[in-house]
Amino acid sequence: MSDDKVKTRRNTRDNDSRRPTMTDIARLAGVSQSSVSLVLNQMTGARISSETQAKVWEAAQKIGYKSPGMRRQEARSPADGWQDMAKNKIAFIVDEISTSPHPVVSFDGARDFAFEQGFLVHAQATRSNPELEEAVLRSVLADPTILGVVYATIFTRKVNFPALLRDIPTVLLNCYAEPRKHISVVPGEVAGGFSATAYLTSLGHRRIGFINGEPWMDASLDRLKGYKQALATADIAFDESLVRDGDWLPLRGYEAALELLSLDPPPSAIFCANDLMAIGVMEAASERGFRVPEDLSVMGYDDQELARYTHPPLSTLVLPNYEMGQRAAEILIDMTVHRKAFRPMTIKIDGPLVRRGTTAKPRR
Repeated sequence: MSDDKVKTRRNTRDNDSRRPTMTDIARLAGVSQSSVSLVLNQMTGARISSETQAKVWEAAQKIGYKSPGMRRQEARSPADGWQDMAKNKIAFIVDEISTSPHPVVSFDGARDFAFEQGFLVHAQATRSNPELEEAVLRSVLADPTILGVVYATIFTRKVNFPALLRDIPTVLLNCYAEPRKHISVVPGEVAGGFSATAYLTSLGHRRIGFINGEPWMDASLDRLKGYKQALATADIAFDESLVRDGDWLPLRGYEAALELLSLDPPPSAIFCANDLMAIGVMEAASERGFRVPEDLSVMGYDDQELARYTHPPLSTLVLPNYEMGQRAAEILIDMTVHRKAFRPMTIKIDGPLVRRGTTAKPRR
């Protein structure tokens, strides 16, 4: 098996035995991850209804979730030891963190996993500025408390591995460099595109439109590849007229949907490469008199918080940013603290499908 096909379930725990996360609680309780965090951490001043709080605690108890603080206390023993060593911090270096929710969620995953192991994660955003990045890297190298680096990007892409990180343990997150030289954790985008499309074909849809992201991006290329593979698996010929390039924004989803719904015959389902464009599709469908999901099924991608609040709630596929951050921190700690040997590889993390109200069997 090639390195780029290594899957998270084969490298960590299987789904049934993996440690429950706040993301799991949010899905089970039907609330946002932010609400879950506020409730479980018992933040004062948060205006969260008693009903929502009860849902969160009930979901947490049901899946056996324990907060990082609780797990940290349980792990504290003379044998394991609390982190008294000098190197007790992880540097999380990312090109951008404020313009998208994705890197923030990855940081959350890394921070939570590291904290339960007795480490802190410090984040620095470089804004893709070479001078700023060099200053950040030199600061990291000069800090004797840093045990290693998680080097991340806002969208999946190839990077030039910084020469300054050559002698410090580093895990690439949501990016990759020269093959077989580094450990990289990225989302399983081909598998995601396949799962979303295969779900629609399993419902009986055979004419499925696809509104992709910007065509030069890795995520777009891989999600299109997964879409094509799922069609081939269902013995459905790929039809280029059903595919549109997008830009990840609702307006382009709306425009592309108007084009697709004007075809004769129109598609019975549209798969969008992110949730924002799917919202534009739902607006176009309503404008053209298509009911969702009775006349048109709509599938998103990412599982952003807003996907729960569309009418009806949006079926989508999770972009596993939190789990990716966890895995990156886990590998880095295993490398530096537990002295585990890792060969260079690309680890792909798959996200689950979330079935909500915008998908159904086609009428005909």
